[in-house]
Amino acid sequence: MTPLSDLHPVAEFPLGGLLAVYQRCPHSGIVEFSLCPRSAAASRVPHRRLSTGTHVDHLPQAWQEGQTAHQPESLIQLKLQGSPEPNGFGLGLTLRGSRDGESLRLTQQEVLRDAAGICIRTHLLHPGGLKLCHVLQWTRDQPFVRVHCEAENPLQHQVTIESFPSVSLGLLSPFDADEACERLYLHRFRSTWSAEGRHECQLLEDLNLERSWAGYGVRSERWGQRGSMPVRGYFPWGAVEDRPAGVFWGLQLDAPGSWQMELGRRKDKVTLSGGLPDRDFGAWWKTLAPGQRFVTPAATLACVQGDLDDLCHALTRAQRVAADLRPPADQTLPIVYNEWCTSWGEPTHADMQATAEVLAGTPVRIMVIDDGWATKPEGHGIQFNGDWEVDERKFPGGLAPTTRMLREKGFLPGIWFEMEVATRGTKAFDRTDHLLHRHGTPVEVGERRFWDFRKPETVAYLTKKLIDRLRGDGFAYLKVDYNDSLPEGIDGPESPGENLRQHLLGVQAFFRRLREALPDLILENCSSGGHRLEPGFQGLCSMGSFSDAHETLSIPILAANLHRLILPEQSQIWCVLHPGDTPQRMRYGLTATFLGRMALSGNLRSFSPEQTRILHSALHFLPPCTHILRNGKTRLLRELSPSWNAPRGWQAVWRHTPTEALLVLHVFAEPPAEGLTLPLTEGPWQLADQFGEPCEVLLQSGHLRLQGLPPFSGLALRFIHP
Repeated sequence: MTPLSDLHPVAEFPLGGLLAVYQRCPHSGIVEFSLCPRSAAASRVPHRRLSTGTHVDHLPQAWQEGQTAHQPESLIQLKLQGSPEPNGFGLGLTLRGSRDGESLRLTQQEVLRDAAGICIRTHLLHPGGLKLCHVLQWTRDQPFVRVHCEAENPLQHQVTIESFPSVSLGLLSPFDADEACERLYLHRFRSTWSAEGRHECQLLEDLNLERSWAGYGVRSERWGQRGSMPVRGYFPWGAVEDRPAGVFWGLQLDAPGSWQMELGRRKDKVTLSGGLPDRDFGAWWKTLAPGQRFVTPAATLACVQGDLDDLCHALTRAQRVAADLRPPADQTLPIVYNEWCTSWGEPTHADMQATAEVLAGTPVRIMVIDDGWATKPEGHGIQFNGDWEVDERKFPGGLAPTTRMLREKGFLPGIWFEMEVATRGTKAFDRTDHLLHRHGTPVEVGERRFWDFRKPETVAYLTKKLIDRLRGDGFAYLKVDYNDSLPEGIDGPESPGENLRQHLLGVQAFFRRLREALPDLILENCSSGGHRLEPGFQGLCSMGSFSDAHETLSIPILAANLHRLILPEQSQIWCVLHPGDTPQRMRYGLTATFLGRMALSGNLRSFSPEQTRILHSALHFLPPCTHILRNGKTRLLRELSPSWNAPRGWQAVWRHTPTEALLVLHVFAEPPAEGLTLPLTEGPWQLADQFGEPCEVLLQSGHLRLQGLPPFSGLALRFIHP
C-alpha cells in the first residue's frame, strides 16, 4: 500500500518509459491521474495557482482569490441517477465533473508487483457508500498501460450509474505553466465504409476549447459511435499532442459496440476520457443490485516523446498479446485467395477447382468460398442468411467434396458466414422469439433481422448451423461478415445501451466458442470491411478485413492508414486481378498488399504469361517480409491530396526491425517531376530484393533516391543490414 499525502505529486510510478502520476488536491480531496514520458519528466513545470490578468483584476477581492487556475478532475468520473447534473452549462453536453465524481475520496492504494509487471489499484469511496476502484496494469517492457474501473454496491438498496468511463487522463499538459495557448492538438481517425482511417488533427482553439475568462463554463468535445459497428464515423481512438514539448498522449478503447470519448476542459488543464457511452450519448445506464459489481471495458493508454507514429506503435503493441495466440497454420501469415470478386455471389465447385489448379504450387495457402454458397430464391441477389442450406446446384454433394479437393491440392479451405443476422425470405427471419427487439418489435434494418445472442436457443441454433458445418465439412478458415448496424439500444431487462452491450458480449462469447470448439480454425473479422477493426474483435481473430475497397485507387492509402490503428499482420488487404489489367495496374495493386496480409481475388484463370510472371513474382516476394510485418515499427511518409478517389502525390511506408526493413512506395497523379528522395532510418541498409514498377533506385548516405516512377505505380523494396 502506498500512502498519499497532500503534496503534489503524491505518488509516481516508473513503468518502463512511462511515469504514472497520482495527485490529490489538498482542498477538495480529488485524486487526479496523469501520464508522462520518463524522458520528458524533467521538463514538467510548476503550474500557476491563480488565473490573473485584466479580465479578473477588477472583480471583487474574494472573487479574485477564488480564480484558481486548475480544477482537478477525478481519475474516476461517475454520475449516479438522482444526483445533481453537472453545472457550468454542461447539461446535454457532458456528464463529466458531476458531484458524484468530485465527492469520491481515497481510501487506499494497492501496488501489486510480480515478475510480469505492476498492478496499481486505487480505491475510492462515494459518500453514499458505493465502492470504486481505478485499476492500472503495466506489463514489463511494454510501452503502454491498460486501465479500467470497477464499482461495487455494498448497500442494501440498488444504485444506478449513468456515466462511468474506463479512463480519465488529466493534467494535459504538464509542460506549460498556464492554459497552454496554441500548443495542444486533438488527433482522431475518421472512418466510413471503404474509406477507413482518415487522420484528423485540430488545434484545441479551433475546436473552441480555450478556457473561459473566468474558468467557468464547460468546454467539451465529445465523439463516439452508437450501435454495433464500432468503427463507423471514428475509430475508438483519440490523442492529445503538446507540440512544443513533442509529447503525445493516446487512448484506444476495446469497444465492440457503442462508445464515447471526450476532451474536456474547465480551467487551465485538459482531460481526455473514454469508455462506455453515457446516459445522454448512448442511452446507457447500469443498475447495481445490493452486492453487485460492475467492471468497465479495458482501455489502452500510451504517452510518448516523439511523433504520431511513435504513439501509434506504442498503442498497437497492446494488440500483440492476442495476435500471438493465432492458430499454428496462421503463424506464417499465409496468403489468401477469396473468390468474391470473381463470382460476385455465385461461387461453384467447378470455379473453385479451376482456380485451385492455377494457384497450386504457389505460396497461396487459403482459398475461401464467399457469399452465395447457400440456397436462395430465384433472382434474390446476395446475402440470403439464416437458414444456411447448401445450394447443391453449385456444390453437388454439398461442400465436403470442395473442401477435400482444396486440401488435396494443398490449400486450407475457407467459407463465408454472416452469422449474426437472418434476411427476409428465410425461415429464420420469422423466428422472432430468437431475434432482437426494440420497442416490442423485431429490429429490422433493410432486409436484415438480428439474432439475440443473450439467448441459449440462439447459441444452440448457430452451433448446429455453423460449428457443426465447419467441423463436418472440414473447413479451416471462417470469414465472419456483418453488414449492418443495430441501433443504440434494444429491448431487455436493463437500459437500452446496456442491453446492446450484453448482446455484443454474447456475440464475442460465440467467437470464443468457435475457437474452443475448433482450435485450429483461422478467423477473419469482417464487418462490411473495416467496421469492427477495434482491439476487442481483432483480439478474437487472426486477421481483419481492412476495407471493402476492392479495386479502388485508394487501397494503398487505406492500408497505410491502418498501420496506425491495427497490427499489419492482422490487416487483410484486397488485390483484385483481371486478365485485362496492365502490368502497371497489377504491380500497383499487388504492392499494396505488402502493407499487411495479401488477399487475392478476381479471375486468375485466363492470365497471359507476363501476367502470371508478375503474380508469381509478388507471391514469392512477400513471405520473406513476414518477420518485418510481424515485428517491425512503421514510419509513414506522404505528400497526399485531400481526395482519395482521385489521389495526387506520393506515399511511402517504411517498416523496419533492427536487422530488416520493408519500404512500400506508391505514387499517384502528379508525382514530383524530380523524383523522390527518402531518408532511410536506422541504417545503414543494403537492398536485398524488390518488386514493382521498374525505376532507378539509388542508395546514398542514408537516403534513397527514386527516379522514373510513372503516375499510379507501386514499388516495394526489402532491405537488410550489410
